[in-house]
Amino acid sequence: MDNLLQIGNGELVKRSAIPCVEVEAFGTVLSEFIKNDGYIVQLFAYVENGGNRLLAVVRNEKLYVTSCEVGSTFPSLTGWVNEKFHMFEREIAEQYGLRPTAHPWLKMVRYHRNYQGKDDVFGNDYSEDIPGRYDYFQVEGEAIHEVAVGPVHAGIIEPGHFRFQCAGEEVLHLEIQLGYQHRGVEKLLTTVPQRRIPIICEAIAGDTAIGHNLCSCQALEALAGLTVDAGARLVRTIALEIERIANHLGDLGALSGDVAFNPPAAYFGRMRGDFLNLLQVLCGNRFGKGLVRPGGVAFVMGEEQRRLISAKLDEITPEIKNVCDLLFSAHTVQARFEHTGTVSGGMARDLGLVGYAGRACGIGYDARVAFPTECYAGLPANTNAMTNGDVYSRATVRREEIMHSLTLIRLLLKRPETTEKAVMMEERPLAADSFVVTINEGWRGEVSHCVLTAGDGSILRYKVKDPSFHNWTGLAISLRNQEISNFPLCNKSYNLSYCGFDL
Repeated sequence: MDNLLQIGNGELVKRSAIPCVEVEAFGTVLSEFIKNDGYIVQLFAYVENGGNRLLAVVRNEKLYVTSCEVGSTFPSLTGWVNEKFHMFEREIAEQYGLRPTAHPWLKMVRYHRNYQGKDDVFGNDYSEDIPGRYDYFQVEGEAIHEVAVGPVHAGIIEPGHFRFQCAGEEVLHLEIQLGYQHRGVEKLLTTVPQRRIPIICEAIAGDTAIGHNLCSCQALEALAGLTVDAGARLVRTIALEIERIANHLGDLGALSGDVAFNPPAAYFGRMRGDFLNLLQVLCGNRFGKGLVRPGGVAFVMGEEQRRLISAKLDEITPEIKNVCDLLFSAHTVQARFEHTGTVSGGMARDLGLVGYAGRACGIGYDARVAFPTECYAGLPANTNAMTNGDVYSRATVRREEIMHSLTLIRLLLKRPETTEKAVMMEERPLAADSFVVTINEGWRGEVSHCVLTAGDGSILRYKVKDPSFHNWTGLAISLRNQEISNFPLCNKSYNLSYCGFDL
């Protein structure tokens, strides 16, 4: 582990302690780490004293950080080491105008001018706000036809473009282009007053308001030297698990609808609303906005809230079990779910899939267990019985996680800890020349925020990673050799975030 500094989740580290190696050594360190079953948490660029620097946070059973200085180019690790690097390197090229040489598939991520005003790596002039205008990969042959879907979709889903290369009904290749709602979140977070940071982070991905804001608040707590009382940690953990249950229930309902099994679709949709209402019980907002703040929570959970949540769990748990049995025991559902959209365990590891998408392929990583925060260190872990990498496995993992989360909330509600007081957002001095990375298991998987401060304590770089950043490529691979009619089912089985990716 030479040239790697071991760190803790949410631990304040002086930036001077982070190894800064030659770019060749940087590549060697990361390639060896990844080849030994390592994974990338963060890999990004930033500017320091007029020079460009790359910083990498990687994990196996532990967390490590390293960095290097680069010029206008750096050797790409995607082609000769591993696919895990490809999206991170494309993002670096787009954000800072730094070219990863010999990258096998260098294209824009979100379609915007780079931050440094350099010549565009992709040759775009950005006179038109059209992210998808570039040469797509094409399969050649007389029998090949192309199907373009989006960015405007039926219904109210977010914008994304899907380009299918097909032979008849069989999909040979799917290329996904996002970036239609890029908001410049990371740059914005370095310029706004601290009191706005939680509000922005709650809106990175609306269905992951708790997951993203928890990462942000934990980072600010480390930088400001804040402690969080046991009662506030309990509330935060409950809120994160309610968010997980609500989204998994909604997606099981969407999967039911995609195979025309309408009764469970209706039931799951209603029950999703019940859990959103429990977040409203905690803080007055059905998506948990306004609850988590640096130093604790903005709303105290009293005995009435405990009673309401407990009573709802007693009422709804048998209903969830019954509707899940209805869905998973139907032969017509099994016929559509099984062997559909399969990603092998080896491919999932090469791509670095996270969350339920990874666990459905046999990757047992769960940040709640590997890098526990809040109350998770004292809670039981989950296990997954179905790991074949298909739609059925992804749906089954969601079912298992729902039942596990219900158990966790019950255990937490039995604890006597209470919040000492509600906290309000305040401007606080942050540690100078420091670094912190936070990781939490959001409902889609690993959410991570990384903050670097300058010599005056201002935020030098704020890096956000939604689990969708890892998993969109997994969706593309799921469609290989599938009928194009399976796309809606595969898509719903992942239900990745457009806005969480676009940032």
